[in-house]
Amino acid sequence: MSGHSKWATIKHKKAAADAKRGKVFTKIIKEITIAARLGGGDQSTNPRLRMAINNAKDANMPQDNIKRAVMKGTGELPGQIIEEIIYEGYGPGGVALYIEVMTDNKNRTVAEIRHILAKHNGNLGATNSVAWKFEKKGLIVVAKENNDEEKLLDLVLEAGAEDMKTEGDSFEIVTDISDLEAIRNTLKQHGIDPESAEVTMLPNTSVKVDGKHAESLLKLMEKLDDHDDVQNVYSDFDIPEEVMEQFS
Repeated sequence: MSGHSKWATIKHKKAAADAKRGKVFTKIIKEITIAARLGGGDQSTNPRLRMAINNAKDANMPQDNIKRAVMKGTGELPGQIIEEIIYEGYGPGGVALYIEVMTDNKNRTVAEIRHILAKHNGNLGATNSVAWKFEKKGLIVVAKENNDEEKLLDLVLEAGAEDMKTEGDSFEIVTDISDLEAIRNTLKQHGIDPESAEVTMLPNTSVKVDGKHAESLLKLMEKLDDHDDVQNVYSDFDIPEEVMEQFS
């Protein structure tokens, strides 16, 4: 299991609690606003916005919230200017960290991210210090329950997926970014509701981490993920299954 896959599994388990605190809505609203600002408010010509709105609907976000987020992005409603920033760095055990941030105050955010990293034996790196270790892909997660592996594999490969792997209680379908939405729609047309469908950063290789480094790294990942301005955190760690189970 890759670092991304292991962390994604933990995040899925946290999703219900995060939703109750409104954290899921906050992150989706920022993504909708940024997507609308960069590509316009028309879903038919803005794939990023279309995917963000689909994720909002999957999270049961009220339509009024979605509409306001789009209008703030296009400037039809007043709102704070949100910037999209990538921070790169290293965590315990020398693992790479790729941190996607959306913030209205980059000076505040970088100071807080630096503090979190330092407190957990990590540090910020220069631009492109770790980005080359990751590849941008589409990732669709489907629950194993009620889904036959062989039939699902045939379906997604025919639809254009690159790969499908088993991860815990789920299947992870890897796609080219351009095929993500089409494959997601194909699944829904066949009565399969994905747990998530997103653009992600998959590590090309992994770094084995155990002992105290593993414990410290997982605490760091959780702190970063809980930060209000952090949209996503990706890493190339490989931690023993029993350590991950204790943490989750």
